[in-house]
Amino acid sequence: MISQYQESLLLPARMFQSVSMNTTYEDVLEHIESGIMLFDEEGVLVFVNKQMYAFLELARHSLLGCTMTHLLANIQLSRLKRKQVLRAYREMVRKNKPTYEFIDEYGRYWRATLRSGEQMKGSYLFILKEISDYKLIEQTAYQNDSLAMLGKLSASIAHEIRNPLTAIRGFIQLLHPHLHQLGKEEYAKIILAEIDRANDIIHEFLTSSKPSVPQVSMIPVSALLKEVVLLTESEALMKGCQINLHPLQGDMIISGDAKQMKQVVLNMIRNAMEAITERADDYIGKIEVGARREGAEVRIFISDNGKGMDLCTLDRLFNPFFTTKENGTGLGLSVSDRIIKNHGGCISVSSRVNEGTRFVISLPLIQ
Repeated sequence: MISQYQESLLLPARMFQSVSMNTTYEDVLEHIESGIMLFDEEGVLVFVNKQMYAFLELARHSLLGCTMTHLLANIQLSRLKRKQVLRAYREMVRKNKPTYEFIDEYGRYWRATLRSGEQMKGSYLFILKEISDYKLIEQTAYQNDSLAMLGKLSASIAHEIRNPLTAIRGFIQLLHPHLHQLGKEEYAKIILAEIDRANDIIHEFLTSSKPSVPQVSMIPVSALLKEVVLLTESEALMKGCQINLHPLQGDMIISGDAKQMKQVVLNMIRNAMEAITERADDYIGKIEVGARREGAEVRIFISDNGKGMDLCTLDRLFNPFFTTKENGTGLGLSVSDRIIKNHGGCISVSSRVNEGTRFVISLPLIQ
């Protein structure tokens, strides 16, 4: 595939001759945070700093004097790194794009920049910079904007919708005996269920935009998990799932709002039930719940063997309004994430398609 490219970067390698460079400038380039590769007018790599060869996971002596062809053919270059370099080359050299952004195998964000043309006297300068922090700030700003918009929207419509829903619900209950006589009792049940669902959606909007002030108390982790499992066991059995509560080691106590913490764990267990019921193959659904101490923190885990999630879904999982459910609002995990952060903790998640998902809630323990 590479042989078809005819640009100067892909010319055959020639005997590398050291290019004299001002040692001061070379020292500066060697110690900057960005990775740098400089190809001369004949497409030969004449300079590479330690950040760049550390990213490529190659030795400097194996890079200097080679062309892009020989770099891509280097047997020590990993398959993933080869793809990243080739895609960056195509986007910036072939398509004349000044920058190219990508994610590496460790989940870090990078931006590659190309400098060429008359100002470079025929040379090609590739600059590589990690932008993970910028992406985090960008995602946080986007989430804050979404939540601000959600707050305004929910505050303006919630009461206006709830009032007519309450009236409709009251009249349906009054008509219930008449519908029963007509043999249409199921109509009343459907209407009442849909009204209740609408009220639940409104409640989620209000909770996500204006979470209640935490009522702080001491919460034994074992009691919290036992209560939540007890609440969800019958629902799980109806959906063909088994909930296994792992025995906890020692007394672990956290400080926080018991209702909010219960809301988070309930939400994750119910998500696990739905993920299990959405799998097409015939198997026994299992949900594992437990906790363990790690230093000054407790790790509460909820794992399932449901349908799992791909990387694209994982990246957007905690964004407000993002949902993969047909009737979901996309607010459950967003609210849960905010509750845990308000308690000084964090939520992590790992998942594989058709293998399952594992949520881990990390919270500080009371010593």
